[in-house]
Amino acid sequence: MTRFTATRRFITLLGLGLGPMALAQDSYPNKPIRMLLGYPPGGGSDIISRLVAKPLSDRLGQSVVVDNKPGAGGNIAAEMVAKAVPDGYTILFVPSGLASAAAMKKAMPFNPVNDFIWLSTVTTYPLALAVTPQSPIKSFSDLVGRAKAEPGKITYSSVGIGSAMHLATEWIQSEAGISLNHIPFKGGTGPMTELLAGRLDVMVDTMTLTAKLVQEGRVRAIATTALPGKSPLPGVPAVSDTYPDMVYESWLGIIAPAGTPSAIVERLNREIRAVVDMPDVRQKMIDFGGQPQASSPAEFRARVERDIANMRKVMLERKIEQE
Repeated sequence: MTRFTATRRFITLLGLGLGPMALAQDSYPNKPIRMLLGYPPGGGSDIISRLVAKPLSDRLGQSVVVDNKPGAGGNIAAEMVAKAVPDGYTILFVPSGLASAAAMKKAMPFNPVNDFIWLSTVTTYPLALAVTPQSPIKSFSDLVGRAKAEPGKITYSSVGIGSAMHLATEWIQSEAGISLNHIPFKGGTGPMTELLAGRLDVMVDTMTLTAKLVQEGRVRAIATTALPGKSPLPGVPAVSDTYPDMVYESWLGIIAPAGTPSAIVERLNREIRAVVDMPDVRQKMIDFGGQPQASSPAEFRARVERDIANMRKVMLERKIEQE
């Protein structure tokens, strides 16, 4: 574009009342993008966020910098993004825990659905229940039997009250007619550390974290929350193989503040889809126990709304009060 052409285009845009904003969208991105994550380094969502950030940076021509802002079950980072300038330079790498929190909380400092543009999912995956190789709990059926014999004695982890791990395990307890002892953590590697130290009986976490630990022989998976017959870990059953209604598929995705211009939303969605389709990225996601899966903003939003409704149903059945 010549200087004369660029000047004429700028004047035309001003005449249309579009001016600098339209030009900014047209040149997006022209500076680094901050991708917040509401959990500490080392956890499953952190691993996948960094797997995505590098190729996304390459495609956009600007750095996409992962910025860990843990706290309040991920809601500190979510609030920061909800209230950020909707210019495409502050986005959020988000796990399905946001939908769980929306079901759990009476009130949040932001609207968990309407305050965001749901750019795209990145990967989906079931949760996994894991024990140490030395654990006396040898299988999922063994867990159920022991929990029935000693209600409330066996401990299990989550990354917080109202998290996907917490509510999914409440769902399992409801289906199996058992009672476990919930030990919430703030996220990151806390559950893994406590499990390996022998201070926790069962770790309930994402496949993105658990699959690698299983491959390394550091933990032994006893069940996943996949569809019947679809457990991603060879020889490890799905809970739904015994209790068909108990299926929970978690997700990771990227969102932006509501009001982000459509041209920027379309660009980000297009580039995220391209990253998810890269063979090396796809294979790494599969290695971490996930199923690479991009989406449209509308599809992503519908998934979130459905998850919130399902989690509220579990809470009602388990008599879990909103906080």
